[in-house]
Amino acid sequence: MTNAGLILEGGGMRGIYTAGVLDLFLDAGLTFPSIYGVSAGACHACSFVSGQRGRARGTVLNYIGDRRYASIYNLLTTGDYFGARFVYRTVPDELLPYDYGAFVNSPQTLYSVVTNVETGLAEYVPLGDLRQDMVWVQASASLPLLSRTVKLGGKKYLDGGIADSIPLAKSVADGNTRNVLVLTRHDGYRKAQSKSKLIRLRYGKYPEFVRAAEERHTAYNAALAFAEEQSAAGRAVIIRPKAEVTLGRLEKDPEKLNALYDLGYADAKAAVEGNAAFFAE
Repeated sequence: MTNAGLILEGGGMRGIYTAGVLDLFLDAGLTFPSIYGVSAGACHACSFVSGQRGRARGTVLNYIGDRRYASIYNLLTTGDYFGARFVYRTVPDELLPYDYGAFVNSPQTLYSVVTNVETGLAEYVPLGDLRQDMVWVQASASLPLLSRTVKLGGKKYLDGGIADSIPLAKSVADGNTRNVLVLTRHDGYRKAQSKSKLIRLRYGKYPEFVRAAEERHTAYNAALAFAEEQSAAGRAVIIRPKAEVTLGRLEKDPEKLNALYDLGYADAKAAVEGNAAFFAE
């Protein structure tokens, strides 16, 4: 697709829905000049850009039962619920080899969306060689309270979804006149204000980050409204579950995860077939 952006929301383990969508895109031969991945969206986008169909799904389903992948043990012993070394090095370098060369040679540019802990603002980092840049994917997917901050260039980063869960405005500002959004929340969803005080307790010395986290619902709902306006105007296609997804951010049931992957694939197939002219340009 020309002049097109692909926006991939996060959502923890709900992101396997996105993996299904991206595999359909690979089957359909679709490419996007600019891809904006947030948290789990950034993780799954890596396999899409390298053209490795099924790899994102396999990464989840093959290792979800391995405590090195995701566990309270990891959180207690390393500070990361999702084991950083296992997820971002052992799996791609040894267990489920990642095609770093294909990523570098792809005409698509993947931007990892991260939140600067000190400023509370989103940063959009274009990724090059993932042998070095995979740490930016890790930063985007580092969930507050469940991960250590990732330090890069003297700055600290966490989950990109805190500052910009749906970076459609960034894609439009970059000149993309058409956009495809993959959301992991159901049609009609609106984010409620969090009543938890844990973010303030944990990150109190970073007031701008706390502010961004506490106002996340407002920014999220505004971005969602903008996406729906763009869709109504024919400038965007939104792919998302029609019914509420009961699967949580830390889901570990393989059957539920596989079912959500299948739903993503089916929804993407229907979206591409139902918007043939949009996807053909």
